[in-house]
Amino acid sequence: MAETILNQTIIMLILIAVGVLCAKLKIISSDTNRELSKFVLQVVNPVVIFMSYQKEYEARLVKNLLITFALSVLAFAVILAVAYIFVRKKDGRHTEVERFSSIYSNCAFMGIPLMSALFGDEGVFYLTAFITVFNLVVWTHGVIIISGEKNMKEVVKVFYSPTMIAIVLGILTFFLKIKLPSVPESALNFIKEINTPMAMIVSGVTISATNVPKLLKNARLYFICLVKLIIIPAVLALVMSLFSVDEEVRMTVIVAAASPPAAMCTLFCIKYNKNSVYASEIFTAGTILSVLTLPVIVKFTEILTNLLH
Repeated sequence: MAETILNQTIIMLILIAVGVLCAKLKIISSDTNRELSKFVLQVVNPVVIFMSYQKEYEARLVKNLLITFALSVLAFAVILAVAYIFVRKKDGRHTEVERFSSIYSNCAFMGIPLMSALFGDEGVFYLTAFITVFNLVVWTHGVIIISGEKNMKEVVKVFYSPTMIAIVLGILTFFLKIKLPSVPESALNFIKEINTPMAMIVSGVTISATNVPKLLKNARLYFICLVKLIIIPAVLALVMSLFSVDEEVRMTVIVAAASPPAAMCTLFCIKYNKNSVYASEIFTAGTILSVLTLPVIVKFTEILTNLLH
């Protein structure tokens, strides 16, 4: 499984490089990239999520989905605790940006292609549970730490976002055993297939705007990436190994949490006048380093599971 993740992350790195090249050759501008990012987040990702529910009803799938929900809630409790322990407040630091980047991952952008490669539609099916919990936490706690204030209007947005609508519609069609006719199913499958290349190319264009030489000299960035990509997933793997659950469920939660820092941090920083450049630098460093760290975390989880079960 670690080899599958390594191969998938290398494929993603190549696609990211294509995005960087497109930006450097001015094929894709920053404005175009913002629109493409919206398209991926508001159209493609929801289609992928919805289609993951277009499967035959099985009691095993329902049980595992509910377990994934419960473990995702536990995972965020662990992630929050570890992030607050390691990322301390100090004058001169952008603590809100560092904590947000440590806690929240690109679980949809990176998680969907990774889980699709590992477990197919079933992996994406379970991932929707993590994404649901992620959305609830990021639009409450995430907004509060970046904005510095409680804003219920932002919290309400989570319930009518395209992702949440796709999850609700998907769950309804799954439990009511509603299958799409072949023609619309084929059309949506075409959209589903562009998720990985588009998401990675968008990430590459975003990364191209970062001053990489400057980024490489910032030791603090490496520490935040260490917390996000190694320490938190390793602690989470230890906690998850205590539960006797299907491998797909355990790995879904760990891979989603071990994905690189969320691009959403940069967007929130722009909106609330925080250090968006620093947020973008963490995103860039985390995305590049995750190519190395994700296979390591998956292998560590496999070894841990074999030892304890």
